[in-house]
Amino acid sequence: MLTRSIALALLLAASPLPAKTPGLTVKAGESWVFAIQGGQPAKARKVAPSAKPGPGQVLVTLRPMMGTTMTITSNNRQAYTYSAELLGAGKATSIRSCTLPADNRLSFENWPQKATAVRLSNFKVVTKAGACP
Repeated sequence: MLTRSIALALLLAASPLPAKTPGLTVKAGESWVFAIQGGQPAKARKVAPSAKPGPGQVLVTLRPMMGTTMTITSNNRQAYTYSAELLGAGKATSIRSCTLPADNRLSFENWPQKATAVRLSNFKVVTKAGACP
């Protein structure tokens, strides 16, 4: 009996854990500030919508306005592209996102779909800041 318990414990310990979805999930009505490390949001914390991003930080706010509206500001020296997914009704929908400009410039995103949240991930530095892809 003890041998079976040990074998089961070893089997469970060796089983892979479910993969954690990368990125930051921002719910409608929330504002978050975060840094970008390894292409992913890091050191994320909720803040007031009136907050300003410090050096090396990004501020994002999501609102249920005209579908789903997101404002995002980066206080980094470089511009980024990133992946965005709208979340709602139990599913995630990949959406087009604009380039996140450098130097505290605001980016305004609006999608006609209503979403309960947006997940941001996979930030990549771009050498030529552009608008929407």
